[in-house]
Amino acid sequence: MAELALYGGRAVRDDWLPYSRQWIEEDDISRVVEVLRGPWITQGPWIEAFERAIAERVGAKYAVAFANGTAALHAAMFAAGVGPGDEVVTTPITFVASANCAAYVGARPVFADIDPTTYNLDPEKVEKAMSPRTRAIVAVDFAGQPADLDALADIARRHGAVLIEDAAHAFGALYKGKPVGSIADMTMFSFHPVKAVTTGEGGIVVTNRDDYADKLRRFRTHGIVRNGTERDEGPWYYEMVDLGYNYRLTDIQAALGLSQLGKLDRFLSLRRKYAEVYTRAFAEMDEVIVPAVAPYAESAWHLYVLQFRPERLEGTRRLWFEALRAENIGVHVHYIPVHLHPYYRRTFGYEPGLCPVAEAWYERVVTLPLFPKMTEEDAASVVEAVHKVVRHFRRGWRL
Repeated sequence: MAELALYGGRAVRDDWLPYSRQWIEEDDISRVVEVLRGPWITQGPWIEAFERAIAERVGAKYAVAFANGTAALHAAMFAAGVGPGDEVVTTPITFVASANCAAYVGARPVFADIDPTTYNLDPEKVEKAMSPRTRAIVAVDFAGQPADLDALADIARRHGAVLIEDAAHAFGALYKGKPVGSIADMTMFSFHPVKAVTTGEGGIVVTNRDDYADKLRRFRTHGIVRNGTERDEGPWYYEMVDLGYNYRLTDIQAALGLSQLGKLDRFLSLRRKYAEVYTRAFAEMDEVIVPAVAPYAESAWHLYVLQFRPERLEGTRRLWFEALRAENIGVHVHYIPVHLHPYYRRTFGYEPGLCPVAEAWYERVVTLPLFPKMTEEDAASVVEAVHKVVRHFRRGWRL
């Protein structure tokens, strides 16, 4: 029997192929050790160097690093001036942080349905969800594919709202040839271990606006300022001008991020390679639907989400999911529609039927393993397992 290891708080087999995993190499480790041997392990020069490198990579004027992507989204809400009584329109198909950030500042998250082809926000549904209270739109680049940013920016502009792009999945993606991060009012990237590059935990907001950058920096450090204070009692003097948080990234993490950043193009190339393997293998199967890439987009392929067609298969998504896991394929599901979580139903009164496209889509999807450290043999194993499971369920096979 294969040994068991603890992964994500759960015991799993050591021959299990997870849906994603970081790739840390010796030069990454050396860079972190260099910081640990130096004078600064937090609030030092590595953070600013990492921020400059990210801003340059995506074509933004500023980048402000945070302890994680959720903290970065919270800060973006603050910088945008969102508060009690406001509304923030976002997608139900995302991790809860994309909506929670609005609730953190006392605003109401409002959900618009998804486009059935891209799985991103449907601009027509966003338009209908806007109200005089809408202060921001949070557009999620689901699975690494940019949302329809031009259409969403136009809606935001006409309604006096701020466009915040949750690009946690889309670092390295392109929208109409432009890097994601150079378009929206603010764009958040995540550096969690399953993302394009990692800092362990970490996030960043990029923007071209001076005022947003100033507010973001203040928010991550307790709302404290040292320059431009009302009084100047000495070099030690500072003032807390806002209720901020301790959301800082460390130099240790920033150094890892700088090292990983140099590998981004290689990592993206491998993700796209394996996504293409999957699409070629599944495109002609009547029982599944492969993800589509919009003509305006070059996806970062953070996730490969396969739709099963229940009208052509026996059983349920739970059975197809468990059959794939029985083949040692660590499939996952992204995501449970946010408005259906108990907190959102209890707090905001949301019920099933609010976003019918997203809800129906959720019942049919399974996320396949996709990450740079995979091998061609791993990808072939996934393809074989999907074909095997589909073949068996087509014949009425049961676990």
